[in-house]
Amino acid sequence: MFRTRKTWLSDSSPFIPGRRRLLLGSVLLFSLAACDQKETSKLHGVDLSTLPLAGTFQLRDFNGNLRSLNEFRGDVIILLFGYTHCPDVCPTSLARAAQIKALLGDKGKKLQVLFVSVDPERDTPEILKAYTTAFDPTFVGLYGDAEQTANVAKSFGAFYRKVPSGDSYTMEHSSLDYVIDTTGHLRFALRYEESAQDCVDDLRQLL
Repeated sequence: MFRTRKTWLSDSSPFIPGRRRLLLGSVLLFSLAACDQKETSKLHGVDLSTLPLAGTFQLRDFNGNLRSLNEFRGDVIILLFGYTHCPDVCPTSLARAAQIKALLGDKGKKLQVLFVSVDPERDTPEILKAYTTAFDPTFVGLYGDAEQTANVAKSFGAFYRKVPSGDSYTMEHSSLDYVIDTTGHLRFALRYEESAQDCVDDLRQLL
């Protein structure tokens, strides 16, 4: 079975273009440098606070409302890129996000999970709503057209591509979950392999 679990920190993937390789190298260098810093050395995830990858965007939610990243200021955001037909990474990551929210207790009320679809062709608003809210009713699914989706993914250094599969297709995508602080700054990314408790330990630094 084809698996979508491809983290963009893996530079061995043959399909990653040259400029993407350069970005990956920069992430690794900054992550290594952060080991000398008392605060970031405690991270289980990947420190991204020194990289110019943060930004804002406008996408529609599953109710058709235009949403801006800026309107979530005051909350800590976990931003995921994925698709509803994903067989493994997406449901695992969203289930972990729900567990993280529960483990945070009252502080979990200040955690907002945003799921950006990289498959707008199939992820209709109705499907996206049913999918994301099945994990937690507060989770918000977002979508745009192909160009909008590509621009948002690029601004965070996320990777995805369509892969033909018989008469249909699947999506190959990166598996990092991006964490944005209450002021709208990108701080770090949660690794797919991290436990929910390790993620909570990282997020408590921002809550």
